[in-house]
Amino acid sequence: MSASLSRPRVGVWLIGARGSVATTVVTGCAAVTAGLHPPTGMVTETPAFTGSGLPALSDLVFGGHDTLDCPLPKRAEALTAGGVLPPGVATAVAAELAAADREIRPGGPTPGDTRSEAELITAFAGDIRDFVHRHELERAVVVNVASTEPASQGPHAPLPASTLYALAALRAGCAYVNFTPSEGMHHPVAAAEAGRSGLPHAGRDGKTGQTLLRAVLGPMFAQRALTVRAWSGTNLLGGGDGAALADPAAAAAKNAGKERVLADTLGTVPEGEVHIDDVPALGDWKTAWDHIAFDGFLGTRMILQTIWQGCDSALAAPLVLDLARLTARAHETGLSGPLGALGFYFKDPVGEGPSGLGEQYEALVRFARSLGEDKEGRR
Repeated sequence: MSASLSRPRVGVWLIGARGSVATTVVTGCAAVTAGLHPPTGMVTETPAFTGSGLPALSDLVFGGHDTLDCPLPKRAEALTAGGVLPPGVATAVAAELAAADREIRPGGPTPGDTRSEAELITAFAGDIRDFVHRHELERAVVVNVASTEPASQGPHAPLPASTLYALAALRAGCAYVNFTPSEGMHHPVAAAEAGRSGLPHAGRDGKTGQTLLRAVLGPMFAQRALTVRAWSGTNLLGGGDGAALADPAAAAAKNAGKERVLADTLGTVPEGEVHIDDVPALGDWKTAWDHIAFDGFLGTRMILQTIWQGCDSALAAPLVLDLARLTARAHETGLSGPLGALGFYFKDPVGEGPSGLGEQYEALVRFARSLGEDKEGRR
C-alpha cells in the first residue's frame, strides 16, 4: 500500500467549486504536492506549524458544488491565459483537475428551481456524505469560496444560498469555513444549528489584500498615538468578484468587514468609505488604493497613501488550503464552535480574538501548537 493510501484522507468540499479561487486551490495543491512549485503563501507550511498534526496536502481530496458547468481543466486554461496560473502547470496536473471536476455536483437554487429549502439542504448534505463515503475519507471540511451574496433582507426572507450550504455541511457532520462575506453560518437559523452540532466552524471573509494591510496599519497608528481623521479606499477589480460586487447590496456586505477592521484596531470609525468598481478588463487582478489622513504632534496634518496590486485567486488559494487543514485538525481533536484563533485569516472573524495582524498571528501559532499536543487526535 502506498504512503498516501495508508494515511487517513480528508475531503475539501468547495462551494463555488468551478470559480477562480477554487480552481487555483485544486491546481496549486496538486502542483505543490508534485514538487512543481514551492508552497509560497501557505502559512501552515512554515516551521511554526511543524508538528501540529495537520493533514498532508497529498491527503486532501477535492469536490464541491457549483451552478456553473465549465470543467475545471478548461477553467484552469482560462486562468493560465489570464496570467493567474503559470504556464504548463494546468497541463501537468490535468489528471488531478479532472478528478476533482468529477466530484462537483450541481448547486442551487438556480432560476426555476422548485425545490424547497429543506429539499435543497437534504440534497446538498447527501452529496457531501456520498463524497465522504465513496472516498473513505476520515472527515471533510466544507469551504465557501463562492461569489459574494447581497446581505440578507431580514428574518422572514428566504434563506440565502450560503446558509443552505452551511446547514448542509452541519447535517453531513462536516466542519465549515466561510471565506466569503456572505451570511453562511452567521444567519440566526444556521448559528443556532451550529451551536447544537458540536462541529467547529470559522470565517468570515478572507483577508487577502487591502484589509490585510489595514490590519497592520490600524494598530500602527493606534500604538503610535497618531489620530486618524479619515480613511478612504477604492478597489478596481474584474472577474466574477467584480461582477458580483457591482451589486450595491453585495458591495455593502463586502465593505462591512473592511470597516470592522478599522473600528477594531483604531477604536473608532474614521471618515471615509471604500468604493468598489467593476473593471471587467482586469480579470482576476485587483488594484486597491487607500488614502489615510492623520494628525501628528501639535496637530500637524499628514497623509499616507498605499497601493496594493495583486491577484485575488493567488492570494486566497493558499489561505483556503491553510484553513481546510487547520479546521480538519481542529475537528479531529474534538474542538467545536467558532474557531476564534483563526481570526488571522478573516476580515470579520467569528469568536473571540485580537484585531491586529501581529497579535492574530501569535494567537494562530499558539492554536497550532495546541493542535500538536494531541498527537493521536480523537476519532
